[in-house]
Amino acid sequence: MSSLTDSENIKILSEEAIVLLKKLIETSSFSKEEENTAALIQDFFRQKNIPFQTKKNNIWAYNKFFDASKPTVLLNSHHDTVKPNKSWTLNPFEALVENDKLFGLGSNDAGGCLVSLITTFCHFYQREDLKYNIVIAATAEEEISGKEGLEIVVPELPEISFAIVGEPTEMHLAVAEKGLLVLDCTAKGKSGHAAREEGDNAIYKAIQDIDWIRNYKFPKVSPTLGPIKMSVTMINAGTQHNVVPDACAFTIDVRATDQYTLEEIIEIIQAKIQSEVSARSIRLRPSSIPMEHPIVQAGLKRGRTAYGSPTTSDQALLDCPSLKMGPGHSERSHTANEFIYLHEINAGISQYISMLEEVVVN
Repeated sequence: MSSLTDSENIKILSEEAIVLLKKLIETSSFSKEEENTAALIQDFFRQKNIPFQTKKNNIWAYNKFFDASKPTVLLNSHHDTVKPNKSWTLNPFEALVENDKLFGLGSNDAGGCLVSLITTFCHFYQREDLKYNIVIAATAEEEISGKEGLEIVVPELPEISFAIVGEPTEMHLAVAEKGLLVLDCTAKGKSGHAAREEGDNAIYKAIQDIDWIRNYKFPKVSPTLGPIKMSVTMINAGTQHNVVPDACAFTIDVRATDQYTLEEIIEIIQAKIQSEVSARSIRLRPSSIPMEHPIVQAGLKRGRTAYGSPTTSDQALLDCPSLKMGPGHSERSHTANEFIYLHEINAGISQYISMLEEVVVN
């Protein structure tokens, strides 16, 4: 069969991707409210005569000649968006094109990635010469790390050999990603009257713990992600000015690396501070893919740079080697008048196909 990696056929795929992206932009899809964009993606697959499956607002599909004896590659990105901030001067739900820029909410994060991966999947859909199966998953609730997005799709899938997660990276290779651990802590004291030498002030105990958190350095540093970062981001104590507080609650945002499990991090913190420590969740774990993995090597051959990402995505929900990569620029995400360049979508599709051709084709 003729290749679709030449410029003419990539252009055709890009045009299809841009038409779909415009429809997605013009359809509200805030996290937990993605049913209308889910319907658009389903319609796209119907028009292509590609069978698909759904669960909640998630859609996934397999290549036509799926073979259970072969390993499987997952292509994933999300179709939910954040809400537009007040600084928008354009209509966030209008897909406006000006000088190669496509403006609109979710255009960069992560609509461009999603439609590029969908059309990449379509390119491979009818191929019989694949040594891997390919599954595409367009998922919900990524922006809120929700529990009814990719997390409920993964159990429905076969074992995944490796995954490409579409997020805006300028098509560079995020070979590792920090995990997220949110800890709710409570320093305990004893109440008393502030005018007398009574009580045991919980705020002072919390200050001691917060000082330790601010200054502690975990010994093991990741070669790709650097050190673990801890930040106290919320604090609450006291009921009135003349009562010594008997409790002070504070929250720690921990950006974890591949050098420690989340359980190990919690254990170290618990051993070092006086406050009680409770983890909200241990779902969002660090993720990575070996530098020697064929899909990483394919990207490096094409002049891409490998790096460790400080941000968290749906990679954290995957228990397999995963590469975060997509068209667009991370710094545009969640900004007013968000946009993606049309040429970035064209180049993204071309690179996705080229890299996968090298790895998944017999």
